Amino acid sequence: MKKILLAVAGPLLWASSPTTWEMTSYGDFIKGRFSGISLTRDGRLTLAPKMESLFSTDQPAIWSVVRTGDGVVYVATGHQGKVYRVERSGKGAVYWTSTEPEVFALAVDPEGTLYAGASPDGKVYRIRNGKAAEYFSPGAKYIWALAFGPDGALFVGTGDQGKIFRVTGPGQGELWYDTGQNHVTALSFDKEGRLLAGAEPNGILYRVEGKNRAFVLYDANLPEIRAVATAPDGTIFFAAMGGSLGRATSGSPTVTGGQASPQLLAPGTSITVSDAQGGIEIKPKAEAPKQAAAQPQVTTQISPTIDMSGVEKSAVYRLNPDHTVEPLWSSKDENVYDLAVSGDFLYFSTDLQGRIYQLGADRKATLFTETGEGETVRLLLMEDTLLAATSTLGKLFRLTSGVAAEGWFESPVHDAGSVARWGRISWKAEAGAGSKITFRTRSGNSARPDNTWSDWSAPLQGADGVVIPSPNARFIQWRVELSGSRSGDPVLDSVTVSYLPQNQPPILKGITVSTQSPAGQAQQAPAPSSGVTATYSITVTDSGDAGSAGSAGTPTQTPGRPAAAQLKIAWQAEDPDGDKLTYSLYFRGEDEREWKRLKSDFSETMTLIDADALADGRYFFRVTASDRQANPPEMAREAEMVSPPVLIDNTPPLVRLSAPRQDGAWVRIEAVAEDATSPLRRAEYSIDAGGWKALAAADGVIDSRNERFQIVLPVSLVTGERLVVVRVYDAAGNAGLAKVLIRPPLR
Repeated sequence: MKKILLAVAGPLLWASSPTTWEMTSYGDFIKGRFSGISLTRDGRLTLAPKMESLFSTDQPAIWSVVRTGDGVVYVATGHQGKVYRVERSGKGAVYWTSTEPEVFALAVDPEGTLYAGASPDGKVYRIRNGKAAEYFSPGAKYIWALAFGPDGALFVGTGDQGKIFRVTGPGQGELWYDTGQNHVTALSFDKEGRLLAGAEPNGILYRVEGKNRAFVLYDANLPEIRAVATAPDGTIFFAAMGGSLGRATSGSPTVTGGQASPQLLAPGTSITVSDAQGGIEIKPKAEAPKQAAAQPQVTTQISPTIDMSGVEKSAVYRLNPDHTVEPLWSSKDENVYDLAVSGDFLYFSTDLQGRIYQLGADRKATLFTETGEGETVRLLLMEDTLLAATSTLGKLFRLTSGVAAEGWFESPVHDAGSVARWGRISWKAEAGAGSKITFRTRSGNSARPDNTWSDWSAPLQGADGVVIPSPNARFIQWRVELSGSRSGDPVLDSVTVSYLPQNQPPILKGITVSTQSPAGQAQQAPAPSSGVTATYSITVTDSGDAGSAGSAGTPTQTPGRPAAAQLKIAWQAEDPDGDKLTYSLYFRGEDEREWKRLKSDFSETMTLIDADALADGRYFFRVTASDRQANPPEMAREAEMVSPPVLIDNTPPLVRLSAPRQDGAWVRIEAVAEDATSPLRRAEYSIDAGGWKALAAADGVIDSRNERFQIVLPVSLVTGERLVVVRVYDAAGNAGLAKVLIRPPLR
C-alpha cells in the first residue's frame, strides 16, 4: 500500500531561489548506510569485496575466533559459554560448552589443540575432541586473552588484577608480569617474539621482555588497548578505545563487587551468574540484598548511558621500530574492536553497522564494507580471505578477493528546513558497458523514515539526472544501486539534489519601547528670554564690578534644560530562509480605531521618535516584517506583532502645599499630589536645599494618581525663615515640585 504523507493545509508559497544538497566527499558519504559498497578516502563509491555469511551461532555475541593449520575455525561465544567448530565449508556445530557463561579467549597450540579461557571463574581449559580438562587456574575473575609464544608457552592475560601468567603445562603456571592495571585486554608478539600486552584502564601498551621485566611502548589517552597486531616488517599496530566511557550509545559493562571490566561484554545486556550450573538469567539489575546470599554471585550490569558526543572514542596507532608513534585514524562516533594485517594493508573493525576499514600504505582509510550487524568484534585472516565475527548476533562472514556483483548505498536523511518542491537528482559517475547505476528517492515529513514516508520511487536513470518523483515534503533520502560487468565496475563520485523550499514567513520575537537621550546631541541651554535683543556679554568679577560700562543691566540667567528625550522602539526579527527583511512601523492610541504609520520600508530593527511627539496616554505599536525584497510579490510573506500597551507620560505631577501651621510643639504642612496619566511612585522633601527625606502617603502606600502627605517638623527648627520643597515622582519618572516658606511667628 502506498504510504500517505502528512497533508499541508493551504496553498504553498515557494521561495524564489532553488537550493542544492550535494554529497561529494568522504565525510558526506560516510554518514550513510552501505551494503556491498566500499567508500574510498577520496569520496568515491565502488563495489565492495564479495562477502558471504559463513556461519551463524545463534548466540548474542562472539568474543574470540582462532584457526588451526588445516583451516578449521573455533568460535567462542557468550552468554552460554559455547564454543563452536566451523569447517571451511561453513558447516559448524557446538564443540564444547563451558560451565562458565563467557568464553572470552581462545588459542590453538602448534599441534592444533584448542585452549579456552572461561569467565567469571577465571580458568583455562585444554579441549581435545570436544572434551575439556582444566589446564590452569590463575586465581583471577576474568581471562581476557590467550597467546602461545615462540617457545610453546601459553601466556594468559587476566582481570581484575591485570596480571600476565606464563604456563608451560597442566597446572604449571607462574606469574610472569604484574601490570598494576585492572585488566590485561590484549596479547600478541612482535617480530622478535617478545610479548606485547595491552592494558586497561590507563591505556598502556607494554613489551614484556622477561619475567617481571617490561617496557612501556605507549601510554594512550584512551582507557583501553583493545587489539595489537604486528606487520612482517616489525611495525606494530594497536587500537585504543574509550573503555567505560566510550560506549555512549549503549552503555558499558561494570562488575558489582569488583573492578570495572573492560569493554568486552555485549552491550545492552545484564548477566547474572551463580555458581550452580545453568544459573544464567538475562535480566535487569536487581536490588542488592540486605544480607549476603548463601551462594557467591557475580552480577554484570550496564551502567547508565553517558553522553560523550564530541569526545574521541577510539583510535588506531602505528608504532614504528624506532618507537615513534603515529595516529592513523580516530573517531568520535565509532569504537574499534580488532585489527588484522595482510601485506601492505591494515584492516580494522568497528561497532557502527559492523564496519570494516582498510588502511593502505598511503595511510588513508577506506570503508571496506559493512556487515550490517551491531559490531564486528573480531577479524581473522585465512590465506586469501578475511573472516569477520559479529555481535549482537554471533555470525561469521567471509570476505574474498573477488568483487560483489551488486550493492547499494542509502544516503543520510536530508532536512530541507520546510516543505520543499523537489527538482532534479543528478550525479557524476563512471560506468563501463553493461554496468548499471540506478537511483531511487523517497520523502516524508518525519525526521526518520517510517511508514508515513512515501515508498521508494521507481528506478531513476539518466546521464544528466532526472526529475525527482517523490512527493513534496520536508525530508528526502536517496538510494543508489550499483551493478558491475566484465567491462568495468561502476564508480560514483558525487550526487546533487536540487529543490525549492517553501517560503517561510518572517518571525518577530518581541517589541520593546524605552526612553533615551538623543544620540550625538549636545544638551545646550536655550537663549535667555529677556526683552533685550542686542548682542552683549557680561563678565562678573570677584569685586562684583561689571566688565562693560555700556551694559544696559544684568539679565536673569536661565540654566539649560536637557534636550527632549526620545522613544526608542526596537524589535527582534529573523527569517528562516535567510531572506532580507524590510519593516513598517505603526502606532495607535488606546482610544483610537486606526493605525497611524510612523515609518515604512526600512531595514533597521529600531527607530527613534521624539517623546514629545505623542501626548500623554497609552499607546500600542505594531511592526510588520516582509521578505518581498527576496521573493516575487505573489510569493512574499509577512509577519506582524503588536506591542503590549505603552504608557507615555511627559507631564509631571501637580503638587500643592498648605500653609504651615503650628500644632503644639510641631509644625505641620499638608501636601496633595496628583497626576493625570500615571500612578505616583515616590515623594520626598528638602529643607533649605538640603538632603532629601522620604515621605509616606497618608494611606500608607504611594500607588494611585492622587495621594496626600504630611510634613511634620519640630517648632524648635524654625529659628528663622525656612524653605521647604516637596518633590513627587510619577511612574514615568516625571518630578513635580512645590515650595512653601516657614516664617516665625507661626499660627
